[in-house]
Amino acid sequence: MPRFSVIVPCFKVQGFLRECLDSVLEQSFHNIELIAVNDCSPDGCGAILDEYAARDPRVKVLHLPKNVGLGRARNAGLPHATGDYLFFLDSDDTLTPGALRAMADRLEETDDPDVLVFDYARTYWWGGTRRNVLAHVLTEAGDGTFTAAEHPEILDLLMVVWNKVYRREFVEPNGFRFPPGYYEDTPWTFPVMLSAGRIAALDRICLNYRQRRQGNILSTTSRKHFDVHDQYARVFAYVDDHPELWSWRPYLHRKMGEHCLDILAKPDRLPPRDRAEFFRRTAEMFRRHRPANARVDGEVALLTGSYPAYVVRRQSGRAGRELGRRGLQVRRVVAGRAKQGWSGLHSRRPLDPDLAMYAAFSHQGVLGDPAAVYRKAREIAPHIRGVWVVRDEEQAAQLPPDVEHVLLDTPRCHAVAARAKFFVSNTIWPATLPKRPGSVDIHTHQGTPLKYMGADLLGKPGARHGVDVPYMLRRADRWDYSLVANRHSELVWERAYPCHFTSVRTGSPRNDVLVDPAEDAGAAFRFRYGIPDDHRVVLYAPTRRDYCRGGHVDRVDLARFATDLGEDCTLVVRLHPALATGPARGMGLAELHRRGVVVDATDEPHVEEVMLASDVLVTDYSALMFDYANLDRPIVVHADDWDAYTASRGAYLDITAEAPGHVSRSYRELAWLFTSGAWRDEESARLRAQFRARFCEFDDGRAAERVVRTLLLGETVPGADAARVPGPAAGHDLLAAT
Repeated sequence: MPRFSVIVPCFKVQGFLRECLDSVLEQSFHNIELIAVNDCSPDGCGAILDEYAARDPRVKVLHLPKNVGLGRARNAGLPHATGDYLFFLDSDDTLTPGALRAMADRLEETDDPDVLVFDYARTYWWGGTRRNVLAHVLTEAGDGTFTAAEHPEILDLLMVVWNKVYRREFVEPNGFRFPPGYYEDTPWTFPVMLSAGRIAALDRICLNYRQRRQGNILSTTSRKHFDVHDQYARVFAYVDDHPELWSWRPYLHRKMGEHCLDILAKPDRLPPRDRAEFFRRTAEMFRRHRPANARVDGEVALLTGSYPAYVVRRQSGRAGRELGRRGLQVRRVVAGRAKQGWSGLHSRRPLDPDLAMYAAFSHQGVLGDPAAVYRKAREIAPHIRGVWVVRDEEQAAQLPPDVEHVLLDTPRCHAVAARAKFFVSNTIWPATLPKRPGSVDIHTHQGTPLKYMGADLLGKPGARHGVDVPYMLRRADRWDYSLVANRHSELVWERAYPCHFTSVRTGSPRNDVLVDPAEDAGAAFRFRYGIPDDHRVVLYAPTRRDYCRGGHVDRVDLARFATDLGEDCTLVVRLHPALATGPARGMGLAELHRRGVVVDATDEPHVEEVMLASDVLVTDYSALMFDYANLDRPIVVHADDWDAYTASRGAYLDITAEAPGHVSRSYRELAWLFTSGAWRDEESARLRAQFRARFCEFDDGRAAERVVRTLLLGETVPGADAARVPGPAAGHDLLAAT
């Protein structure tokens, strides 16, 4: 018996159908049957389905003699389903890789619930991807099972049929079926969810919900949208027949009103001449099904009045939003002038030679090179007052209690900036914080550059999407000193940022802890995540891609890699910061972390601690490898898409030819490196030694002290003056061959 019966109704989707079918049949989980229902489609859908059935015995095809619509096409597939669970997949949507395996594992973990709800992402025709904004509801549902009454927030998710799988032995006895017409999911989903005795949640993106530019049925202007009234009538009838569900009447009454008003508000749904009739029919149903204890306020209160009153309210709402928009513009102008006034007021006061301002990673806290300089300054120059600039109250709340801070773009921030002698940062200071003559700006950067940066992005239009390079260079004009860890970085920064700064060969301050680490370094991280002392920790740190919108591409099957590494290994994953808040973690990482298959260290604020806790680094093209080389521990470069990466982003050196260790070009090669032990052989050590000699040239464990003594205190440190390299007056577009 198959675990899943995937029912796919098809009508006029020949352009998307192969992608949909392939996403199911190419899953790593094979115990399935695919029941494809050709709803008398006039295009080539039928032929495509027959082609797939001829080559894959898991595919069953039903050819309906006439078109019956989406709901009834699903019903037609139900009698042919033999799987434990039913999955209704729309034929223009696709499953994400590993989705069925994740569902199967979650079902086993929760002992076969009636319904499993999973996450999805909207994929737009223009290339964008957006995760379900209510994904947190799945996280908050917990590890076990529940009912809708115990976790009613689950009903706030999109009430569709395709973000769930249903136990067949729960569906069949209850006689759940789809009605004809638009919004056919409504009288299926509400009865199913309210009746289910055990519901489980899977916090993983298992489905890509295609947002078509044209052809979406619900975006078609038609009177068919009046079907929503019949669908809710069916929901109310079901509840009336089940006394145990009567307590849900107020909720459903309000949900119906909100849903219908949402349809009415959409400009592309109803013909203009039918809008008044739709409102009246909605209002009549709202009155007829109103329970005695129903709360009628907010938007649904409009249904107690007339259609002209509704129109006036809508128009006044639009006018109010326009006034609010214009008011915001005025407030921004006034605020900008006020900031100029604050800066001008304080700029008349002398600079404070003992005041330093710090910022890191878009003002996210005490991190990176600036943090290392700050800590060393407190140790050897305690008279220098350090003030951190953070972006908001949330970030400020995470700071240690003894760290002085100001919020970005506040009067206090401008007052401190106007008096500060020193600015230490690895981020771009905003234009609202001007640099006064006599102040010193020390830019630490964010690591050794492999991929193109700054002005070099001008020749890479895909990589510079959303990046204002001229503005970036204008902000870099304020730099006085640029810290470098090697001569390669020195050359790159002079080319990428053609500005009049002085390069200082200090090394990277944040890497001081990596040069000569203590024996127990990283122990706190291992303890926090429950990693056994005798486990080998493999750190996997992928970077973002510029050849796809959103930047996330799954290059490695994490569950498979964790298994192939063996039971005595722990796989720790750290995504690029640009991917931390996108859909990347929802594609499986969050779920694997919850189950203990891998450790997700993306949110760890101090990457140095993560590196110290690991025994080997696996990365593609992350600059983390240059820092990690200071540990003199093995590094493996997984470069299976190097050509595509360099074509879209550009690279200053061929990391596959000058790698810090072995290079894998496929997952098979990557797995072999670990199963064979080659990842730490003599050749790996030789390559790493060459790499360290070149790219860790100035990292000696004293970088932070060197910065404080020479640039903040003005002391003479042996060899430090000779390490200053003034920025070029010309020729900044040349980069020495490597």
